[in-house]
Amino acid sequence: MKRLLVVPIVLLVLIACNNGDTNNDSQAIAAGSDSANYTSVKWLDSAQNLGMLKFGEKKEISFHFQNTGNKPLFIISAQPGCGCTVADFPKGAIAAGDEGKVVAAFDTNKSHPGHFLKSITVTTNTTGTSTHMLTFEGDISEAPTKDSTGKRS
Repeated sequence: MKRLLVVPIVLLVLIACNNGDTNNDSQAIAAGSDSANYTSVKWLDSAQNLGMLKFGEKKEISFHFQNTGNKPLFIISAQPGCGCTVADFPKGAIAAGDEGKVVAAFDTNKSHPGHFLKSITVTTNTTGTSTHMLTFEGDISEAPTKDSTGKRS
């Protein structure tokens, strides 16, 4: 009897832990699985250099795109490569010719000082390839150190 309760509880936990990085809209899922609904996308800034960031800084990065096909474009998911980045994207259809953006929030507190190169894998309903890699890089200053009194210097 206890085993029968475990499966529904595990499923509920998995559903609750979905951090919003996938599009569960049935139209998006259908468009991604039916090649008759494929379109094309042009990324206007798929690689960005953020320069020098201070340790502890949070930075928002926008990746702009345009639907260059003749069918609605759907972003099915946007999966960051690490836990220091969270991605958000349009959940509805992007009409032919229209533009949109994927927005990433990068937290330097969850990364390491020095050079970084981060990525977000975006899945769409596009011909050729349905996965697109967005990247951003830069440098993070050294974390402030505490002196003998506990103050950051």
